[in-house]
Amino acid sequence: MDIPNLRDLAPGAPIRSGIPEHGRIPKYYAVKAKISRLIEELGDGQPLPTERDLAVRFEVARETVRQALRELILEGRLRRQGRGTVVAGPKLEQPLSLASYTEGVRRQGRTPGRTLISLDRFPCSAALAPEVGVEEGEPVWHMERVLLADEERVGLESTYVSVARAPRLEGEFEPDSSFYAYLREHLGISFGDADERIETVLATPREALLIGTPPALPMLLIHRLSRDTAGRPLERVRTLYRGDRFSFTTRLGGYGDELG
Repeated sequence: MDIPNLRDLAPGAPIRSGIPEHGRIPKYYAVKAKISRLIEELGDGQPLPTERDLAVRFEVARETVRQALRELILEGRLRRQGRGTVVAGPKLEQPLSLASYTEGVRRQGRTPGRTLISLDRFPCSAALAPEVGVEEGEPVWHMERVLLADEERVGLESTYVSVARAPRLEGEFEPDSSFYAYLREHLGISFGDADERIETVLATPREALLIGTPPALPMLLIHRLSRDTAGRPLERVRTLYRGDRFSFTTRLGGYGDELG
């Protein structure tokens, strides 16, 4: 197989398209490259030929095709649909900012949504209390919702907020709408700043079932601790995003000579 010129690679592509320096290419990777070209020809939402057809076309074993497809699915370029495989659309780009999930999805021309799994109140634990600005034992809400984009399940969001901050949450709030918009428009609470931490994890069996993914699919996990404009703790949010359907973006300011 010819090794491409670095100048011919698309922005963000792996250097030398992932080909080792010694030039020996694993058979599955060569098949993956061919399927990648086929994906570009087919376009979003189009069905891929069956494993059997691909194996015949590329003259390889079905397990070789299967390994190539597994990687393309994990990368978000393909997705399972029924008993077949179709070309996935581009990943959703979620900004790392105080903008809500709803706002981020709408900016990309997609329809956001949420499905309520549970909304409960319970006495706050000692560990959670300082994160939501209450004393241990005071009541807090826990709201769990599946995130949707054009009716596709793409994540799972778990929100904790004190009952004192949102006393009528259970009766007033529409679960499929933006919680941030509810706080701002109904309660007059504005977000000031937040601390976020991102890590990669595997979903638990329950989480994978709710999101509709295999347990082995990598997830992007975001922990957020938010404060209001007065600097008081407001909410704690734990959100799982499908690693094959999401990427995150941010804009960095200039630091002049401080950059190495």
